[in-house]
Amino acid sequence: MFLSFTPAGVEFAYRRGIFPMYNQWTEEIDWYRPDPRTILPLEAFHISRSLQKTLRQGVFEVRFNTDFVGVMRGCADREEGTWISEEFIEVYGELHRRGKAHSVEVLLNERLVGGTYGIALGSAFMAESMFHYETDASKVALASLVARLNERGFTLLDVQYLTPHLARFGATEIPFRDYYDRLRRALRRDAVFV
Repeated sequence: MFLSFTPAGVEFAYRRGIFPMYNQWTEEIDWYRPDPRTILPLEAFHISRSLQKTLRQGVFEVRFNTDFVGVMRGCADREEGTWISEEFIEVYGELHRRGKAHSVEVLLNERLVGGTYGIALGSAFMAESMFHYETDASKVALASLVARLNERGFTLLDVQYLTPHLARFGATEIPFRDYYDRLRRALRRDAVFV
């Protein structure tokens, strides 16, 4: 199957459980369909006591879809390098303009200090990446994302790969066939992020 790295091609791929990543060694876009796949069950999201305290204190301001490109650039700003190329920012920026890609911004004193972004199709949200410049800012972004998805009737949060960080929040691996069944059901149900 040929997949084009265009807004339409990226949406086509996500609807089939496939996502793109830039390969910095070949300088090409590669397509992935991991098995197992990692999801973060929305009903079982775990918030630690320390994060609950941070959220209650209201140190950070949370916004949605106010600086999509800024969040992507924050996610790309990594010492070890990144798969988020300018081409990614262009394609996902267009998906954002079309209402299919969304961001969560975490601000401290009006400065962007953390965030996350992803693709919303039906009642599925495919989270792509997150970043932080201040302690707990990415955790606040993730907690805010989950709260928004629950409020708006989303049924699936795909986080692609399991990491120790995501495992602390309740992320779990499932066989791809189970993921794809959940994805198909989620695509048949409408939910609105904004």
